[in-house]
Amino acid sequence: MRIDRADRRDVAGLALLKWQDVPDELTAGRSFDEFTAKLAAWWSLHEDTHSAFVARADDGDPVGVAWVAMLPRVPRPGAADRVSADVQSVFVLPEHRGRGTGRALVAAACAHAVSLGAGRVTVHSSEEAVTLYRGLGFADSPRLLQFLPPTET
Repeated sequence: MRIDRADRRDVAGLALLKWQDVPDELTAGRSFDEFTAKLAAWWSLHEDTHSAFVARADDGDPVGVAWVAMLPRVPRPGAADRVSADVQSVFVLPEHRGRGTGRALVAAACAHAVSLGAGRVTVHSSEEAVTLYRGLGFADSPRLLQFLPPTET
């Protein structure tokens, strides 16, 4: 297994991983090719802020992905070029889990963010992945809060 920074040639593989990362009811009756085109168009609009890292099996097939979004922050005196980062959409095919693939993907995404000057990296984790993130140095923060808009009933 190896980790690479994804590029345009990887869009179909990234789309397939995302397609497999959602419940079947979200893909039922939908076109995979249309989704792939939408992902490609979205990435074209966001390639300056979003990078994907892909885990590849020995045969080169993608088996996992982690995205990292770089978020510019408001400048302040003494720190005009502040950025933070958010790890997003981490997914490893079930048959490749438990081998360090997710850990390697998140580590690569974080290293990339830090290399671009991120002062912090956040993640919204599933319950199953909290231990993985903590093992990579992520910690709870009493000052990082989230607002969830009320849902319509």
